Amino acid sequence: MTLLRDWKFTLGAAIVLGLLLFSLLGRPFVDPASIRVGANTFNLPPSAAFWLGTDNVGRDIFGLMVHGIPPTLLVGVIAGGLSTIVGTSLGVTAGYFGGRADAIIRSAADVALTVPTLAILITIAAYLRSVTIPMTAVIVAVLAWAGPTRTIRAQTLSMRERQFIPLSKMSAANDFEVIFIEILPNLLPYIAAGFVGALSGGILASVGIQLLGLGPLLIPNLGMILQFAMNSGAIYQGMWWWWGPPALTLILLFVGLFLISMAFDQFANPRLKMTR
Repeated sequence: MTLLRDWKFTLGAAIVLGLLLFSLLGRPFVDPASIRVGANTFNLPPSAAFWLGTDNVGRDIFGLMVHGIPPTLLVGVIAGGLSTIVGTSLGVTAGYFGGRADAIIRSAADVALTVPTLAILITIAAYLRSVTIPMTAVIVAVLAWAGPTRTIRAQTLSMRERQFIPLSKMSAANDFEVIFIEILPNLLPYIAAGFVGALSGGILASVGIQLLGLGPLLIPNLGMILQFAMNSGAIYQGMWWWWGPPALTLILLFVGLFLISMAFDQFANPRLKMTR
């Protein structure tokens, strides 16, 4: 209940859910044929017929927005989920068992954090013949595990020294029981905050890949809309309805996710609230 009373969590969740509702409730007003190339007159400004106008190949921008928000979020969810699962598994293993496992995992995470992630992602995407939404998410998740690993490892190291861990071992609980019953439940706020951060980072990376022309081109998404707008010089032509709505949507999405992540951070670490 404390988390639900936090205005940052409430506002952030409202923004993200509002964007999803926009996509869900807008579908009955969109003809799927209107988002195909050549479906309508080119370069139309917003009007009663086309609420957000059309692009330079006649696609309805409103329809592209309605159909483009869920795939954009899906990339973030898959990439964030994969990196959080891997990071949590490695972080708990390193923090709890220590020793050689900790040294290997910590060194691997340190190396991964120094790698120019975007350059590697661009190289991988460039060598794939066709890129889908799930494939884009996996590409983004490949190098996104290091951050969650470091965070979870640090929290596990701190938790391992608390009194309830030795008491659990004295009660004949094995290591896996201690991890799954005692440690992981207490790590849930940190894991949730890491997932939201990874989700936001996954969306940002996927949009970056898309703007370079290496993302999926047949599935509407916010990055694809911006890519075509950028390549066609929509800004110089004054076609604000082409690049403005997807850019504003991405800004709102990042703000919402950032507020949710802040709320989780303060919930996991009450000292943050005391210093503000």
